[in-house]
Amino acid sequence: MNYGYIRIAAAIPNLKVADCKYNIGRMIYLVNEALQNNVQIIAFPELSITAYTCGDLFHQNMLLKSAEEQLNELLTITQNSEIIIIVGMPIRADNQLFNCAVVLQSGKILAAIPKTYIPNHSEFYEKRWFSSAVNAISDSITLCHQRVPFGPNILLSAKELCFGIEVCEDVWVPIPPSSYHCLHGANVIFNLSASNEVIGKNEYRKELVRQQSARCMSGYIYVSAGGGESTTDVVFAGHAIIAENGSILSESKRFDEQEQLIINEIDIDRLMLDRQKATTFMGLIENEMNPNRNYRFVECNLKQVDITTLHRKIVPHPFVPQDDSERDHRCEEIFSIQVGGLAKRFQHTGSKSAVIGISGGLDSTLALLVTVKTFDRLNISRENVIGITMPGFGTTGRTYNNALNLMKSLGVTVREINIKDACIQHFKDINHHPDIHDITYENTQARERTQLLMDIANKEKGLVIGTGDLSELALGWATYNGDHMSMYGVNSGIPKTLVRYLVHWVAENLVDDNSKETLLDILDTPVSPELLPANDKGEIDQKTEDIVGPYELHDFFLYNMVRFGFRPAKILFLAEIAFKKKYTKEVIKKWLEIFYRRFFTQQFKRSCLPDGPKVGSINLSPRGDWRMPSDASYRIWMDEIKNL
Repeated sequence: MNYGYIRIAAAIPNLKVADCKYNIGRMIYLVNEALQNNVQIIAFPELSITAYTCGDLFHQNMLLKSAEEQLNELLTITQNSEIIIIVGMPIRADNQLFNCAVVLQSGKILAAIPKTYIPNHSEFYEKRWFSSAVNAISDSITLCHQRVPFGPNILLSAKELCFGIEVCEDVWVPIPPSSYHCLHGANVIFNLSASNEVIGKNEYRKELVRQQSARCMSGYIYVSAGGGESTTDVVFAGHAIIAENGSILSESKRFDEQEQLIINEIDIDRLMLDRQKATTFMGLIENEMNPNRNYRFVECNLKQVDITTLHRKIVPHPFVPQDDSERDHRCEEIFSIQVGGLAKRFQHTGSKSAVIGISGGLDSTLALLVTVKTFDRLNISRENVIGITMPGFGTTGRTYNNALNLMKSLGVTVREINIKDACIQHFKDINHHPDIHDITYENTQARERTQLLMDIANKEKGLVIGTGDLSELALGWATYNGDHMSMYGVNSGIPKTLVRYLVHWVAENLVDDNSKETLLDILDTPVSPELLPANDKGEIDQKTEDIVGPYELHDFFLYNMVRFGFRPAKILFLAEIAFKKKYTKEVIKKWLEIFYRRFFTQQFKRSCLPDGPKVGSINLSPRGDWRMPSDASYRIWMDEIKNL
């Protein structure tokens, strides 16, 4: 099973200028290495059969004849292989010479695609030798005794894969050919290039490739000339990049004396879903700026491989940047979005106070920090933030003291309301025995707290600030019309795995030492709703992750299901890779089943969510990113999980 991935290789051989036989020998060596790694498509640099720096030798018949002879040799040697090979070579047609990419498979030439934009730079005056694709007359040519489709308007397709090719300079123009290729169906682009090195060009080139893959929502494989090219006037470093929709998956080491083969997988499933969601993607197709290129499609067979592992990195915590500096920058930006959203709500309503239930847990802590900084920004006294701790049957001394200490160190108004008596009265009213610790016992406490917060907010002409996070919303881990409800949910777009980093970032950057000390202890406290009595030692006995599963797994499931629409089999496959040192397949499968069941059955809670700011690519607001019927069936997803 390939899970929607296509395995690609970008090859940088050590070449000799004008020695086609030697060059083909090195290319065959790299093709064989790619075959050993189950590569399905391999691409070589621009003019790789002859080398790029031949100069006026391109007008020598001997060189052109040798290039075709060696292409034929490559065809013969690889005729029993299904790997698709893309090479660069000069081709004569229509009394002109073209700089072409040639696509071959199993001894057959599938297409020859000429370069469109011919540079006239001081160091690359290609117009001296080559004509542009726009000057071509023929739409097919004879090459190695085969009749071959010829032209820049050719796309090659194999089931879900459709790929196009551009050559070097083509990607540097305002609207590259690849933009049109992708509008007409290509989801992977190959660029055969020979780009020399000058100061600053490397980063610009890398960003150019990354951005083009993002604009085209495609895979983009860029492979540039390296070792063996002439250094008479310029130097080539052998730069290869495999990118996917704005992300660099793999990159070669420049100035390496050794030949290189970089391998990675392009996720066709992910690309197609992103395009499907982005309804503006095809907007240019009817625009007058889009020329009618009369695209031709060449069918090919994609070598079938069983993908059991990936070259691309699968991070276990997709919501959390791996790099420390990037994580700090991300936390600062997210916190600013939360503060900005809440500030606008206070400015709009004219409210002067905020009411928050403070439990001593992570979520209410983050909500309190956001509210305090919002009031600082609006020049409203922190005393107008009313923090209310409401100890109940499961409250432990650790969380109780942390709640009080944090509110005091932050300078907010502190109130304490013990809810035990009110809950006991409620148990009497509904004829529920308090020794029965069931869902009624738990939800009574959650709803009593919410009732108090709402009524105090009315009395103080304030807003109740919600504390629930994105992960809890995904699992429905909230009491309906209890902690589920507020007047503005500042954490609704923050997954649990990110809440922890946000609180830690605030502790290190935005608060005094006393507050920091409390925040660090809160970070060290197990996640719990504290609705059931503590154990004999007075410690938390009801731990959320023991009940619903590890939040890091659920956040991983959530990201891949909602962001990319992946099916359970693919999510399990990715999770096994991401968490291979921590969870077995059986454990991951168990929690995956619980995730899908809870996600579907708890949609009714998300259908009436309070307002709250979106901060990332995943959000479950019923008014925005996630609109789903509350009674949708999850049968087909559960059937697949049971068969895994």
